[in-house]
Amino acid sequence: MSDKRVLIWYRNDLRVHDHEPLHLAVKAQAEIIPVYCFDPRQFGKTSFGFPKTGAFRAQFLIESITDLRQSLQQLGSDLIVRSDFPETVISELVKQFKIDAVYYYREVTSEELAVEAALEQALKPLGVALKSCWGATLYDLDDLPFPISRIPEVFTQFRKKVEKNGTIYASFTTPKRLPSLPKVDIGELPTLQVLGLETPRFDERAVLKFQGGETAGITRLKNYIWEEDCLKDYKETRNGMLGGNYSSKFSPWLAMGCLSPRFIYDQVQDYEEHRVKNDSTYWLVFELLWRDYFRFICLKHGNQIFRLSGLQGVPIPWKKDWERFERWQTGTTGFPLVDANMRELAATGFMSNRGRQNVASFLTKNLGINWKMGAEWFESVLIDYDVCSNWGNWNYTAGVGNDARGFRYFNIPKQAKDYDPNGDYVKHWLPELVALPASKVHEPWTLLPVEQKRFGVQLGVNYPHPVVDLMKSVQSNQKIYEAALNKAKHPLR
Repeated sequence: MSDKRVLIWYRNDLRVHDHEPLHLAVKAQAEIIPVYCFDPRQFGKTSFGFPKTGAFRAQFLIESITDLRQSLQQLGSDLIVRSDFPETVISELVKQFKIDAVYYYREVTSEELAVEAALEQALKPLGVALKSCWGATLYDLDDLPFPISRIPEVFTQFRKKVEKNGTIYASFTTPKRLPSLPKVDIGELPTLQVLGLETPRFDERAVLKFQGGETAGITRLKNYIWEEDCLKDYKETRNGMLGGNYSSKFSPWLAMGCLSPRFIYDQVQDYEEHRVKNDSTYWLVFELLWRDYFRFICLKHGNQIFRLSGLQGVPIPWKKDWERFERWQTGTTGFPLVDANMRELAATGFMSNRGRQNVASFLTKNLGINWKMGAEWFESVLIDYDVCSNWGNWNYTAGVGNDARGFRYFNIPKQAKDYDPNGDYVKHWLPELVALPASKVHEPWTLLPVEQKRFGVQLGVNYPHPVVDLMKSVQSNQKIYEAALNKAKHPLR
């Protein structure tokens, strides 16, 4: 063991497998001091007044930190936990333990970069080395076939180039043993109540009972890929909305770094070697590439992804209609597919990818409401919130992203019939519609008074009238969008 002391600053990398900062500290034979800070800035409000970290994700975070602490204890170490600004906590620990270096995974978006800058400023007079590593993506930043400034703006071009010319590094090995901590108060994890949140109630209708932590993430991965053997059918089932295994559900563990994308990739490679290699096994890696793409695009464009005009700079005059926004939030728009998905989100903190595309399209293309309100609501409530994927996808859906296809909207009744033909999903989350036949369940506004009485659905009483006319609202918002797009292309006209 050397005399070198290294502090590992944990953030969105809550694991011991495939962890470069930990690997480098072990390689240097350093005394290792792992630290996690519950940053008060993450538990404030968004610009529209939503809790920045809602109860479901906060609970998942606490579970993940608890599991990380247990994993480190099993390796002979422990995790120091503090509830304060990282720049304050870490500078105090550096002074207390005469730490030589701080290792961490760097982030790419403004709030996280501001924390890194504050830490660097606080540590500058202390003469401690800062070592940042690139993580969270399948392809390493240094091994892309182009510099960040030349990253293709369109996903398909990005994918083809990295698949042809990029290399996926091998995962870092998990340490077998870590040095013990010096004598220190390791600290208590805060409760949800201390963080200003109520304990969420588990809804039995949820697709899964998501448990935070690396241990639970690996268990889910093994169950989905190996025990249930679902990977071979992933491409065919991934657009489902009901049930535990229509998709991998790895996203919450990926978002908090409980699972690394390379660990998942390694498992896919093993599966292809020992069971089957097909379009579905490829498609799971394809989805990991979307995560990479959004993170690299955020690195390239910085704060532009958070601007109302988006990456394309389209000056759309979005509405800020709180009454209609609250109907969207609460699942009372009068459109069952939208309402079922929004009620699932509110009750569980999770929603399928197909659902997210539909509700985001409805908010922006039918209601014409400020897409940033939707993005911040997702930030607040999603258990798998990932800043780059969330804001990148909202840019895309709102038609202001760099990979947008003009005024692209989701036809809600058609989507409902394609992906929930018998209304099973809608009835799962909207019990007031359970008696409706498949031919009526997605369009209850077409019910005659006699049918409403027969099926126990009274429009305007126990299920709302539609908040808008679907086609008229699309046509109206398309005109607004195209005028704004024309203005962006010809600003002097």
